[in-house]
Amino acid sequence: MFVIERRKKISFRNWVVVILEMLERGILMSMQTLNHPPFLTGDAFRKRTQTRCRGRANSTTALQLSSDESGNFAEPGTSLMRCKNSGSLLSQPNTVGVIGGVSLLSTLIFLEKLACWGSRNGKECPPFVVSSDPELSKVLSLRGPLPSARSRFDRIKLNQDLVIENLRSKRNFLQQSGARGLAMPCHLSHAWHSEISEDSSLPFLHDGDCVAMELKNAMLKPIHAAVTVGIGLLTTDSNFVASYYQEKLQSQGFEVVFLDKATEEHVLVPAMEALYRKDVEGARNLLRIAIHVLLVRAVNVVLLASDDLLGVLPHNDPLLRKCIDPMDALARSTIHWAETTAEVHKNI
Repeated sequence: MFVIERRKKISFRNWVVVILEMLERGILMSMQTLNHPPFLTGDAFRKRTQTRCRGRANSTTALQLSSDESGNFAEPGTSLMRCKNSGSLLSQPNTVGVIGGVSLLSTLIFLEKLACWGSRNGKECPPFVVSSDPELSKVLSLRGPLPSARSRFDRIKLNQDLVIENLRSKRNFLQQSGARGLAMPCHLSHAWHSEISEDSSLPFLHDGDCVAMELKNAMLKPIHAAVTVGIGLLTTDSNFVASYYQEKLQSQGFEVVFLDKATEEHVLVPAMEALYRKDVEGARNLLRIAIHVLLVRAVNVVLLASDDLLGVLPHNDPLLRKCIDPMDALARSTIHWAETTAEVHKNI
């Protein structure tokens, strides 16, 4: 059994460090095959995050995972014998399976939202199991120098069969581990949502659907003389990401507005290049320009549909009030699904 103890309330940044330490120490399984991706079960993780999110003071909290002789980790508090007999790690009907995407950090941030928001008002965070595999970013070769938009597109296109195989493997693993619903906190991976979800009977939340429904329920009004409500979209992978957001939003009656080609080439791309050079201030200024260009075109809000764009602006920047992270909608929808499913089974 591996145990990590934290004797004081920690910040989210320190929490990420703890998880990364777990990765290094092998608490997350580090399989190198597509058929056995790493995973994390979320009971002790859930309880520790509940303690932090509720603001409880300085109680000792342990984060632990148990493993049997075969190397399979069992949910804390669950007997290994029951896991072996049932063939799955978790048995709750509202267990969420989280398919990790290209970015480990985006997966961790999604888990933070799931744990914090899911445990508000005295509620229990939904049970979850996570599969995250560094092979995906290696396959796409997205580490290292920032590639041009064209080379990035070619690289992803060339390796998309391997990407689909990787994501399907995670889906199958999560289903076998007891997941009863799926969420995938990765903008790029959703380009293959249909291929990943086929041949599976599990509910599979799509962040495009989630954000479109939230915007629909917000009853937004067109700005000025616009006939329809405009939604701006910023993404660093327009060839893969833009189409499915456009489809989902247009199905709810929204007009999707993109940057013109010149602004994308001379503002958005340089912003990402500045970020890679660690010129944070330069990246912020350019991103602000890109957002303003869309707002001038009478859009109500701007979707930041890229992990690269999130966190560039400081949290108190007024422009963020006009921006939306679609993964927030995915997290809220995931929690709603889990709570609704638990209530239905409770009444059966």
